Parts: sequence; C-alpha cells; structure tokens
Amino acid sequence: MSDIIYTKVDEAPELASASFLPIIQKFASAAGVSVGTKDISLAGRILATFPEALSAEQQQSDDLAELGKLVKTPDANVIKLPNISASVPQLVEAVKELQSQGFALPDYPEAPSTEAEKAIRAKYDTIKGSAVNPVLREGNSDRRAAKAVKSYAQSNPHRMGAWTGASKTRVSSMTGGDFFSNEKSATLAKEATAKIVLETATGETVLKEGISYPAGTVVDATFMSAAALDTFLAQEIASTKEEGTLFSLHMKATMMKVSDPIIFGHAVKVFLKPVFDIYGPEMADLGVNPNSGLGDLLERVKGKPEIMSAIDACMNKRPPMYMVDSDKGITNLHVPSDVIIDASMPALIRAGGKGWGPDGKESDTNCVIPDNSYAPIYDESIKFFKENGALNPATAGTVQNIGLMAQKAEEYGSHPTTFEMPAAGTVKMILDDGTVLHEHKVEEGDIWRSASTRKAPIEDWVNLAISRQKAEGIEAIFWLDADRAHDAELIAYVTPILEAQGVADKFQIMAPREATRASLETITKGENSIAITGNVLRDYLTDLFPILELATSAKMLSIVKLMNGGGLFETGAGGSAPKHVQQLMEENHLRWDSLGEFCALGESLKFLADAKGNEKARVLGLAVEAATQGILDNGNSPSRKVGEPDNRDSHYWFARYWADALATQSDDAELAAHFVPIAQALASGETAILSELAGAQGPAVDLGGYYHGNAAKTAAVMRPSATLNAIIG
Repeated sequence: MSDIIYTKVDEAPELASASFLPIIQKFASAAGVSVGTKDISLAGRILATFPEALSAEQQQSDDLAELGKLVKTPDANVIKLPNISASVPQLVEAVKELQSQGFALPDYPEAPSTEAEKAIRAKYDTIKGSAVNPVLREGNSDRRAAKAVKSYAQSNPHRMGAWTGASKTRVSSMTGGDFFSNEKSATLAKEATAKIVLETATGETVLKEGISYPAGTVVDATFMSAAALDTFLAQEIASTKEEGTLFSLHMKATMMKVSDPIIFGHAVKVFLKPVFDIYGPEMADLGVNPNSGLGDLLERVKGKPEIMSAIDACMNKRPPMYMVDSDKGITNLHVPSDVIIDASMPALIRAGGKGWGPDGKESDTNCVIPDNSYAPIYDESIKFFKENGALNPATAGTVQNIGLMAQKAEEYGSHPTTFEMPAAGTVKMILDDGTVLHEHKVEEGDIWRSASTRKAPIEDWVNLAISRQKAEGIEAIFWLDADRAHDAELIAYVTPILEAQGVADKFQIMAPREATRASLETITKGENSIAITGNVLRDYLTDLFPILELATSAKMLSIVKLMNGGGLFETGAGGSAPKHVQQLMEENHLRWDSLGEFCALGESLKFLADAKGNEKARVLGLAVEAATQGILDNGNSPSRKVGEPDNRDSHYWFARYWADALATQSDDAELAAHFVPIAQALASGETAILSELAGAQGPAVDLGGYYHGNAAKTAAVMRPSATLNAIIG
C-alpha cells in the first residue's frame, strides 16, 4: 500500500487531479513518499459492483471496500476529494454512458417486478446517495478555515448581497407531523439485536431484522406524515403565490437517498396536482416517477400534447419557481440532486436572500424545508441578517466545526432503515429480548426511519471538542436541543464527560436556533467560535459559515482523526461542481479551485511525518503551506472566464512556489539540493508554460466520457503544457 492514498473521484476535482496529481507524485518521491490512488468514483463503484456482467479485462477492484478496511488501521493516510453522491437520474445516466462504452451492465430497474430485477435494483441501491462517506469516515470531523485562507478572505473580501428588513425571503417548515416532532430516542443499556416490523389489520410484515447495536448506542426512530407533508406543501405553494416570491424546495436527496427523493416527489405531485388528478394513471404507464423530478416527467410526456398543455396551464397558476438555470428552463423541481440544501441555502443567504427566477431576475424566495430538525439554523440566519445587514467578510471572525460523524452516526446512517409505508399500521422496533424500543402509528405512504449513534464515536467527539477548545481558547458551543429526543440522549453523554474533565465552564449547550444567533453575534464582532455538532449540522454548517466568510466551502481544512489512529484529509465541502465540467467541455476552461487539495496535502504530509518518523515528509508539508500562501498572496487562484488563468495555471504556480520553498529551506540540505534545478526550470519556463496553458483554452474538448472519461484524453486536456510536463515527468 502506498504511503498516501489520493482518491479518484468525479467531475471537477477529478479533472483537476489529472493536472495536480503528477506534481504531487513528483515532489513526494524526493522524500521517499509514495502516492497511490483508489477509485471511489461513481463509475468505478458501478463497475466494481457488477463483475459478473463484465469481461476479465473490464472488471475493476472494489477500491471503496479496500479503503473501508484501511481507514480502520493506524496506517491510513487518505486524501479524499469530493465525489458524486448519486441521485437516481445521475445513476441512470452513468449506467447508460458505461453501456455505450461497451460495458454490458444491466439497466437500473426503476420499477422492479421480477426477483432478478429486484436483486439488480438492490445492488444499484448500494451505490446511490452518500455510499462513500459512511465507509471512510471512521472518525470524527475537525473542519476550519486555514489561517492563510481566512487572512486572505479578510484582506480581499468577497461581494455580499444586501439585506434589508423589507425582504420577503423566509424559511417555511412543517409545524407537526415531521421527523422532528415524531422523533423518539433511547440509549441501550446492553448489546442488542433489533428487528423492525409493521403490524397492520391483516398481519405483520418484517421490514428489517438482525440489526446489531453495541451497548451504549443511541437509537432513534421517527416518521414523516405523507398527509401532513402534502397539506404543508399545498399551503406554501399558495402562500408563495400570494406573497409574490419564488417557490424553492431545499433538500439533500444525495445524502438522504431514501427519504428525500420521496419528499421531493411529493413536492412535484402537489405542484402539479391538477395534472396528476387527471392524467396520473396515464403518466404512470409512461414510466413517470415524480421522485425523479420534473425534468424526467417532461421528457416522458413530451409526446402527449394534452398532458403538456395541462402542465403549462397548471404552471401558469403556480408561483414562479427558483431556478437552477434560468436560461435553460431548469427549475428547482427538475432533478432531485440539483438543489442541495447545504449549498443552496448559504448561497441564497450570501446573496441577500435572493434567488434566480424564470425571468432571469433575482427575487425574494420562500425557502421550503419540510422537516423542522435543522431548518431553524437557516431561519435564524435570515432573521439575523434582516435585523443587522449582511456579514462583513473583512472583519468577520470564523466558526470552526467539530462534527460527530464516525460509524454512520445519526440520520446519514439511516438509509438501510428507512421505509415508505406500504399500508397503515404500527411500526415497532423490537429488541431480541422482546422489548419494544420504539413504536409509531403510521398511514400508508408515511416515511419512517431509524438512525443510531454509537457510544465510542460520541465519546471521541466530546474529547476532540475538548482538545480543540483547549488549543484555541475560544467560545465553544454544543449545538444540541434539550427538547429534541435524540439530542437529549447526547446531552446525557456530553455533560458527565465535561464535568469529569473539569471543563464544563468552557462550553455552552444551545439548541441550533439559539446557537446560530450566538455564533453570528460572535463572528460579527470579529471573534471566533467552535460549533460542536452532530453529523447533519456538521455538513450544513461547514458550508454555511465558510460561504459567508470565504465565499466558498471548498477551501476548508477538513481533517478526520480516525478512531484507530489513521488520518483522512478531506478537500473541503464544496461538492464536485458539475457546472465547472460543463464549462471545461464547452470552452476548455476549468475554474475549479484546488485550494482545498493544497490544504489537505500539507496536513497529510505532516501527519505522515509524525506517524512514520519521515522528517523529509514534514519539510514537504511545511513547504506546501508556503506554496499555498504564495498562491493566495499573488492572486494565482483560477478565474471564472475563458481566456483567463484557470485551474491548470494555479497548479503551475503551486509547483513553482513549492519548489522554491523546498530549494530555499534549511532543514534538509539534500531536499534543497534536489529542488534547486526544478525551481530554476519552473522559473525559466514561465513564459513558455503560461503561453502553452493559455493557448489550450477556447475550443470544446472531448474527455471520452462524463462519468467515465478516457484517461489519455483527459490527461491531454489537463496537461497541455509540454514544457511543464517535461519538468514534472
């Protein structure tokens, strides 16, 4: 196994890797550090899942499974880039592309009827949504803005939209019948095995059995009422129309891959209720599944003028929708994975509460977030900025995050135990000793789910928080609501640990709404805070605050201290940027910023030095920090427009600053001597390299595929400078 594993992923970060990874491997080899790759891309995972459908030459190892084993060892040192968390439309598109390339994969069965189709569907379902992160995150999260990044953002503040008290933008959520209001939680006193059953008037159905929990596990169960959801959505559509704002639905169908697509489908059906009332059976015969979105629906009914006419008539009576792409007519409800709450809500808040409407203009927006578990953080943020005006990035402090996420903690680990109710009845979680742990009365169509959080990750999370607070000496808040069932169980863990270590006075415990306001007040004063949160809030806040502070979440330092001693270094929370890929394919300009990769690389090398006693790796890591500072100080980050410097230019400058730092450092004479000629070559080749990089931009490019590109074609696009390639090799 290589000293460092650099993950092969998807979309923009993978394209950037084609340019950046050769530089990393060249420099690391001078310190005796090997950097290998493992494929966790969507296409790679699909191929690894169906070896029986492929020839021997086409078969691919299950790299995700291999990494899953590695992260449980002290030898793990993994740099993990953002990968696609696939929605059904993305999964279907990737399968079609692979089939067109000669891979004899089975179609994704959207409505499986035979046992064979059900088996195929079950295998594909293991790839959907956030299938990667729960496997790799065998530790808790430490995310914060690197000092160089924060300093640069304060010196070069980004543009913020103006907030006024007159803004009509608001957050709307269910006031009952949602996951928040129906949640039950209990901590298991001893190891147990559970089953989930649905008792109806006609008998009992086992939904899941053989679920094992170690002692001390917090086990939750809850459900969302389908009827209450539909009523809520209808009310919000009507009130949005009345207020004259945009209707927008904010979900995370990529991570909550079972529940959120169903909720999304309800929104599509309610928005087009008159159409479904008349043409529902006919559309079902055409294969329409509202969970797949309005875009898929329109494609399936485009040959039915009477249905298209009914849709147009309905849309004319509805409020205008928040748009993903106004020019292309892609609405908020087109694709479930297009509007991801932790990216869409911070962007809207940064823009002064404005979203893009179908007329190509910005408007106030009704931000519909059905479940009330985490909606208050966005609601309180909007209220705060209405009262106080936009945050000033030049003077704002920072919010760090310590996130509980190890071993599939909380809702993000609930996929195997989430069910759409086939009939009315009572759902029960029954332990092996016959104890009914949780039960809920449900109706047909309700969405029921269970989640769990283990004792060891909770204790590790609290201790990590104590360590970070001690190192920083700043405000630290546990974002836990004593009135929420799950959070009350966590508080019962947190409080005794803080008291036993004599640090209870260093921490506050606040519900998310109150913690949001307190944190915003703190950073508005230019001071710093540590948010200590569960898994979902970790995800949401490490986009919200960085986007307000830095304009992006892709530049966060993201360290996962694995519980068995290894390290996982994530390259920020910015997603995989499909729009960046579209621009590259059309104009050969990649605006992806690799700053997150730079930060992760430095931390990975320093971690390797500590773990393996390789002091040369430490010198490399410290030089990475100098190179990162050079990129920021000299304005070498990618620009947005074709013809201007892009991602490939930034990699040249990073290599040059890295080589300069290594050539001039005095800690390791051997490394300095090795890098002097490299630094000289990069400097003397500047004119030729930048000319070759600039000359590549403009024409459309062929990558050989979107999800499964051709490696040689991608390398040709992403390494167009013969001069630079000759130096790097």
